[in-house]
Amino acid sequence: MADFEQDIITKLRSGDENSLRELFDLYYKPLCLFALKYVDSFEQAEDIVQDTFINFWNSRSYNNIHTNLKGYLFRAVRNNTLHAIRKESKFRFEEIDNHVHSLIEDELPEDELKGLKDLLFKQIEQLPPKGREIFRAIVFENMKYSQVAERYGISVNTVKTQYSRSLSKLRKFLNVLIVLALP
Repeated sequence: MADFEQDIITKLRSGDENSLRELFDLYYKPLCLFALKYVDSFEQAEDIVQDTFINFWNSRSYNNIHTNLKGYLFRAVRNNTLHAIRKESKFRFEEIDNHVHSLIEDELPEDELKGLKDLLFKQIEQLPPKGREIFRAIVFENMKYSQVAERYGISVNTVKTQYSRSLSKLRKFLNVLIVLALP
């Protein structure tokens, strides 16, 4: 487990709620992108990730983590995603399992990742101008929806819609986005 993850776990075990916020800020976007690979909307992916963090805190799951916090969170999101899919009677379980294992184990070779990044950046350039600007602000500048809305003088809902559309167009590159968003 990385030192920063161990520090967060130690703080959580001592009851520090701010450390949950720190953990949330660190992994929220990568986990949402991961969940989005398997659900139909960004809003649903966000709900799954938020529920995961709520359950993580309420059940004090952090007391049982001794090795890999990142892996634990991705598995928890995978399980919650499977549960949501079961509710909707969709069956993509094997696909989810294959992707979570490759993410957790960091199996992407460096040269393959570089090639995928190049393709991703080309695809980003092909997005509509407003969608591209919003996507870059959220993903690369780490801005919140409200900050992006204020920057461009649009509503938060418009930001969410544009971001969701951009992610849909980039769906096959979500693995690369997840890796780029991880600390």
